[in-house]
Amino acid sequence: MDDELGPTFDLAVIGAGSAGFSAAITAAEQGARVVLIGYGMIGGTCVNVGCVPSKAMIRAAEAVHHANSASRFAGLKAGGTIDDWQALIAQKDDLVAELRHAKYSDILPSYENVTYIEGAAQLIDGGVCVDGKLVEANKIVVATGTSPVLPDVIGIDSVSVLTSTQALELRDLPASLLVIGGGYVGCELAQMFGRVGVDVTIVCRSRLLPEAEPEISAALSGYLRDEGINVRDGLTYRHIRSITGGIALDVRKAGQNQTITAARVLATTGRRPNTEGMDLEANGVELLNNGGIKVDDRMRTSRPGIYAAGDVTGTDQFVYMAAYGGKLAANNALNGDDMVYDNSAMPWVVFTDPQVAGVGVSEAMAAARGFDVKTSVIGLNHIPRALAARDTRGLIKLVADKKTDKILGAQILAPEGADSIQTAVLAIKHGLTVSDLADTIFPYLTTVEGLKLAAQTFDKDVSKLSCCAG
Repeated sequence: MDDELGPTFDLAVIGAGSAGFSAAITAAEQGARVVLIGYGMIGGTCVNVGCVPSKAMIRAAEAVHHANSASRFAGLKAGGTIDDWQALIAQKDDLVAELRHAKYSDILPSYENVTYIEGAAQLIDGGVCVDGKLVEANKIVVATGTSPVLPDVIGIDSVSVLTSTQALELRDLPASLLVIGGGYVGCELAQMFGRVGVDVTIVCRSRLLPEAEPEISAALSGYLRDEGINVRDGLTYRHIRSITGGIALDVRKAGQNQTITAARVLATTGRRPNTEGMDLEANGVELLNNGGIKVDDRMRTSRPGIYAAGDVTGTDQFVYMAAYGGKLAANNALNGDDMVYDNSAMPWVVFTDPQVAGVGVSEAMAAARGFDVKTSVIGLNHIPRALAARDTRGLIKLVADKKTDKILGAQILAPEGADSIQTAVLAIKHGLTVSDLADTIFPYLTTVEGLKLAAQTFDKDVSKLSCCAG
């Protein structure tokens, strides 16, 4: 060890993304002396290569699509095209840079008791080693995030594969694109590229959004197909290879061998926790099978005094859950482990169009946990907001406990589903019943009113109710 970086810190935070900043700020606000250790671009995945750039591009593609679908209203005629793709990419990059500064690097000077350093970190006795320097710390929070992982397909290492990060940086649109993976990122980017003129095929081993309700997965698959996206599900991947002008993926379905070709291939099959190179296991920090750091409900690792938060834990990989976990980890590290991590009312959103949003447990999950469940499914064709918008794509599904009438889960597939799910979050968080939701006053001609109608659907035929019927 060459030297030491100052006196002992109360808390060392490894990772300068959402979880790391949340932990550092939480500790600093309590007067603790904090060292925040970054490695790579400050701000982490969400602002740099995840949420912010992808949603900016998705919104741009939506503008093109909505212009081209304006004829659903009588008397309207419009059209949209990509006039300058590189200008759109540059605008996205400017937004990323602006938010990276505004929400991360520019706020550090506001916290005089936070020391920011950069370098690869390793755990050692008494603290952390950063580029040969000892950083002494009483407690440590590891929040190093994740990195893209390639799918387990024979030949994948021999072809040029785009990650989601690289796909959002393309300066020229490919003529065709094969998207491997039917999860959140795969569905979002497949639709985005399809709407800006790329011939897109999305493939998956099971079905799109396998953790969503099957009704929602089936409906979304149909909507993507309606837009011209080739959805190929239930496949076995045999081999991927380079061919003249692109790549070829050999697959098998229903006993038949098939080949899918495209100019480029995008892998969206998950991310691996960044746990390598830190000597975690050598220092008594247990890892999960997926490479994530094992933590308990207080964010404690198996090594006393070391906590972990965010995507590196291998669970709940959403930026808001990373921030929540980082705050909780810092509080527990400094104040005696009193706070418990609670994801029972955790919302999630897929920014396709229609959007998919959910909270709580699905019907299958509830049954597996021993609940005697009842469900309600209502199509958007029963929701006045959708009728007025001439866009009835989607549905709402509620899951409830027959015994207590309490709502256990909700999933929404709707153009404004992301902004509607929070009502269901609050319902589950506060133990509301189906009757509570059905009797609540909702504003008319809103998508969220569909939750009231879905609750009423448990025991009523809503097609026979008048507008705003209570």
